[in-house]
Amino acid sequence: MKKIELLAPAGNFSKLKTALYYGADAVYAGGKNLSLRAFSDNFTDDEMRAAVLYAHSLNKKVYVTVNAFARNADLKRAEEYFKFLEDIEADAAIVTDPGLIAIAKSAAPNLEIHLSTQANTLNAAAAEFWVNTGVKRVILARELSFDEIKEIDRKSTRL
Repeated sequence: MKKIELLAPAGNFSKLKTALYYGADAVYAGGKNLSLRAFSDNFTDDEMRAAVLYAHSLNKKVYVTVNAFARNADLKRAEEYFKFLEDIEADAAIVTDPGLIAIAKSAAPNLEIHLSTQANTLNAAAAEFWVNTGVKRVILARELSFDEIKEIDRKSTRL
């Protein structure tokens, strides 16, 4: 049986500390760029670095959302951001855009990639596709029932 990971949102450093204190194994957090909630109370680069250090000191994980759908003007910044996330040893980037996944794999080959729920993966064939591109975790669409999730898990050979 797979170990369940308790994952909680961390919109800022205070929320990150609270989530980890109350038992989360990992948190997901967004930076100021390339996040669908980029204008929320998200982490600056310095805060993200501190958040990863803090979580790792507790043997916890930080997954960084890079789930925006990128335009051409975003691509250079994305490459730099993925390198930054790899440098600070973020545990994974949660990505939606296929172009950003390709950039992440090239710019930061040691950074684990998780597919965001925003990619709307609804079936086993799509999940297998993403795993075959190098995605380590597929966060399935919110619309799925527990039975549908079980079926995807049963039909997917590499999840």
